Amino acid sequence: MQSDREQAYRPCVGIMIINREGLVWIGRRADAPGEPEGPGSWWQMPQGGIDSGEDPRKAALREVKEETGMSTVEVVAEHPEWLRYDLPPGITGTAWSGRWRGQRQKWFLARFLGEDSEVNLAPAAGHQVEFDAWRWAQLEELPALIVPFKRAVYEAVIANFAPRASRLAGTTGS
Repeated sequence: MQSDREQAYRPCVGIMIINREGLVWIGRRADAPGEPEGPGSWWQMPQGGIDSGEDPRKAALREVKEETGMSTVEVVAEHPEWLRYDLPPGITGTAWSGRWRGQRQKWFLARFLGEDSEVNLAPAAGHQVEFDAWRWAQLEELPALIVPFKRAVYEAVIANFAPRASRLAGTTGS
């Protein structure tokens, strides 16, 4: 059973997708110009909420498909801990209709087995567009590209996945 403090965090997944060159997929937030998270043009890896009763690994793959169009991804690792962040005081109480104080995230590492032409940022039926641009980035670039209050989570994800991510470069699956 979760404590009241844990229940105040939106259950969420995130996924670091590595291509054959060892680069990480990132998308530029489509809502960045009007986003209350802070001014700027923020980039992030795919992430999103876990539906009630949904397995986190399945949620991660669903979010990737909904946000990026990619389906040829293979999960190869799971972060051992749930990571969380708090929303900044200025948006706590308004983001997500005030229901959550932040997110509690389970992160996965995956390799991308397809071609770049597979990426399609058009939203899945019933969803809003998440990203308005995308690119492959060096792992080291990520903390500077994410909205500041999520950086500690990204640093923890990178520290955990970096050794395995570097080994994924050049792999095509088994």
